[in-house]
Order: sequence, then structure tokens, then C-alpha cells
Amino acid sequence: MSGVAEVLRPLVPQVLGVLVRKYGQFDACEDAVQEALLAASEQWPVDGVPDHPRSWLVTVATRRLTDLWRSESARRRREETVAVREPAAVVAGPGEERPAESDDTLSLLFLCCHPAVSPPSQVALTLRAVGGLTTAQIASAFLVPEATMARRITRAKESIAAAGSTFSEPSPADFPERLRVVLQVLYLIFNEGYTATSGEHLLRVELAAEAIRLTRAVRALLPGEGEVAGLLALMLLTDARRAARTGPEGELVPLPEQDRGRWDAAMIAEGVELVRAVLGRGPIGPYQVQAAIAALHDEAPSTETTDWPQIVELYGVLGELMPGPVVTVNRAVAVAQVSGPEAALELLDGVDVAHRADAVRAHLLEDAGRAAEAREFYLRAAKRTESDPERRYLQAKAARLGPGM
Repeated sequence: MSGVAEVLRPLVPQVLGVLVRKYGQFDACEDAVQEALLAASEQWPVDGVPDHPRSWLVTVATRRLTDLWRSESARRRREETVAVREPAAVVAGPGEERPAESDDTLSLLFLCCHPAVSPPSQVALTLRAVGGLTTAQIASAFLVPEATMARRITRAKESIAAAGSTFSEPSPADFPERLRVVLQVLYLIFNEGYTATSGEHLLRVELAAEAIRLTRAVRALLPGEGEVAGLLALMLLTDARRAARTGPEGELVPLPEQDRGRWDAAMIAEGVELVRAVLGRGPIGPYQVQAAIAALHDEAPSTETTDWPQIVELYGVLGELMPGPVVTVNRAVAVAQVSGPEAALELLDGVDVAHRADAVRAHLLEDAGRAAEAREFYLRAAKRTESDPERRYLQAKAARLGPGM
């Protein structure tokens, strides 16, 4: 089935794009494509992948759509409208390949990341409509009941319909903001895969891989957009460390203690090349800056030999582009390497970013020799995280500083 899945996933946005462009009604087309995917997942492992899988899926999805419309009288009127608009309502049969049509992936992403849809629903709809994941798979990835995720996806589609959104790219004036949202959603998907916010596992590999795959697709469509390249580079340079991030029991291994020999050299090389290709050739954006920071980490032989002064400077640039407590916390880590933990602690005065700020503050206090305070913040961070591996790591750090766990 894994071979079938590899064939299916890239075809999802192409097939959905064909239907939405022809017939409109995103919600009905999306349901029809999901049914076609289900049929393929059942038939292809038995009968083999057809010679023209894209045409096969378009045909089956179109028939499902037609069946859907025929099943209700109200739907029947829409079918007649479509028949007038599009005489060849039923496309070529399985095996009859048609000339390749334009790639609708970007249009679908813009539609799923519509401003009328909340960020969590944007993520869910993108994974389902563009990534081809089932509702059950998405629910499992985010540790919520399938019914909850189904309602979230339904609300997203209703919001898009209510907003009167059309299947087209935004105007030139709206394009930068809409692309920013698309990249933000893809990064949210990646982050949830690279550092799960809750649950018993630190990693959700399938989500990180899907985010990278989709970002590669966007990069192929928009090769001149520096921030798209920056985001892809950032994902590659970060995901390159995945194998060394966990121990044999799935425990968290912090960056300074990771075996850098287990980092993925090919991903690092690709990420570094992307960074070098875009920096200085256009307006710089936050993803490019973060990718440059990740490249400095990945290219250093050790924590001690990392170019921390340059990382501090880059965080200064990032703070101007994207000010916020998360950037401040990350900058404090770099400042500690250059100027010591006390200087870094001063930066964190008044900063509170859930357990992340507490954990960083605890590390800095420990480095400053303030063990009792460090232990307090390790325990506070452990209570605030919903990730089991992170909680165990923080509790272990606290336990090493004194009794009373």
C-alpha cells in the first residue's frame, strides 16, 4: 500500500483542481475526490496501478460527483447546470490519458488557506484537500477525535462557501498576504511534525514529510519567491537533525548532545544551497533569516565551534522582521553562548511563551549556578507542556538538581 500511497498523494491536488475548476463547489468536489482515493486504495493494490492514474482518479471522482448530484433533487438541478456549461461532463474513461492540464496546487492552497478560515482549520483542510490525508489520519496526527476533526473541516468548507471564494489566484495586490498565510500554514504543519505539541511521541514524521513535500510543490510553482525557498531550506535544515533528536526509548536529545554524525548530510547540503541561492538577491524575509541560522548550526562541527556571534546578529535581524517573544527566547539562547547566562536572563525579563520560556530560563539559571531557581523553572515547564517526552526530559533535569520530585 505504501507504493500506492506514493502514487496517490501527489495526484490529489491535481485531480481536485480539475474538478473544482470545471464544476466549482469545492466541498462536493473534495468529497468526490476522497471517495475516488478510497476506491483507488482498495482496487490498485489488487489490480495494480493503472497506466494513467490521474485520468483514472478524475474519472472515478467525476462519477462520484455525478452520483452525488443525482441522489438529491436539489443536486439534480445543479447537474443540469453543469451539463449545459460543460457538455463533456464525464471525462475520459480509465486508461484514456488526456493532455496534462495546468497544476492547480497553488490555487488549492490559496483556497484552503482563505482568511475566512481559522488557522487550525486551514491546516486541517490543507492536509485533506491538498495532502490527501483522510480525516482519520489528520485527527490522529493532532490527537483529537475523528468527529472533532470532521466538524473542523466541515466548518472550514462552510466558511469558504460563505465568503464566496472562487477557485482562482488572488489579485496581485492580495498575493503577498495570501502567500504569507500559505507559508505559515505549511510551517505550522512542519512544526507539529518536528516537535509535536502533545502526546507520547516527540516526532510525527508523516506531518513533517508532508509539509516538505507541499513546500517543494509551491517552490516548483514559484521559483522566484525568496521566502518560499527560505521556508523549504529551513524545513530541510531542521529535519536533517531528526534521527539524532530522540534516543532509543524516544526520549528527547537536546541539540548540544546530539550525535551530529547522524544528521542527514544530503538535506543539509540542499538546504545550505537554497540559502546561498536566495540571500542577498531580493527582499529578505523571516524564513530566509531562520534558514540562515539553521545553516550555521548544521554546518558547525559542535556547539562550541558554532558561530554564535553571527547567530545573535541574525536574531537581531529576525526581531526587526518578526518581533515577538519566541524570537526573544531563541535570541537569549544565543546571547548566553556569547555573553554568558546572566546577560541572557536579562533579555527574558517579562517574557512568557508557555513552557518554552520556562525551559530556557531553567537552562540559563543552571548554567549560572542558580540550581534551586533552575529546578523550580524546570518543574514549572514540565507542568505546562503537553508533550510526554518533553515532560520527562524536564523532570529529569529537575531531579538532577535536587530531591523532592
